[in-house]
Amino acid sequence: MKNRNHGLQHFFMESLQDIYYAEKHLVDALGAFGARATNLSLRHALAMHGDVTQGHVFRLEEVFRLLDEPPVTKPCRAMRGIIKETNEMIDETGMDSATLDAGLIFAVQKAAHYQIATYGTLVAFAQTLQMEDSLIKLLYETLHEEKQADAVLTGIAKDFVNELALLEEEA
Repeated sequence: MKNRNHGLQHFFMESLQDIYYAEKHLVDALGAFGARATNLSLRHALAMHGDVTQGHVFRLEEVFRLLDEPPVTKPCRAMRGIIKETNEMIDETGMDSATLDAGLIFAVQKAAHYQIATYGTLVAFAQTLQMEDSLIKLLYETLHEEKQADAVLTGIAKDFVNELALLEEEA
C-alpha cells in the first residue's frame, strides 16, 4: 500500500508542477491574446482571466507551501502546444476580425479545459491521499474559477462573436 501511495503522491507532485508551469506561462499568453482581441467584452474577459490566472499561480505556491515543497515547475507540453497553436492561428487569421476573436475564445477554452481536467484530477488525488482540507479547498477553488471562465467565454462566443465571424465569412 505504501508503494502505491508513494506512486500516487509522486504523480500528484508531477501534475502539480506541470500545472504550475502552465499557469505561469498562461498569464503572459492571456495578456498577449487579450491585446489582439477586437471585441471589448472578449478583451475584458481575457484581462480578467489573466488576473485570475495570476491568482492561481499564487494559490499553487500556497499548495506547495502546505506540502512543505519548493514551488518547482515541470514543463507542460500541453500548454506550450496550446499557446504555440494559438500564436500560429493569430498569424494566419490576421488582425481586427471577429474570426480572430472566435479563434481566441476557442484557444483559451482549450487551455481552460486542460486546466479543468488537471485540477479535477488533483482534487481527487488529494482526497484519496487524505491531504489537508485547506489544500484540497485551494485546488477546488481554482477548478471552480476555471469552470466559470469557460462559461464566460462560451457566453461571449454564443452571444455575438460566432455570429459576427459567420458574417465575415459570408462577406
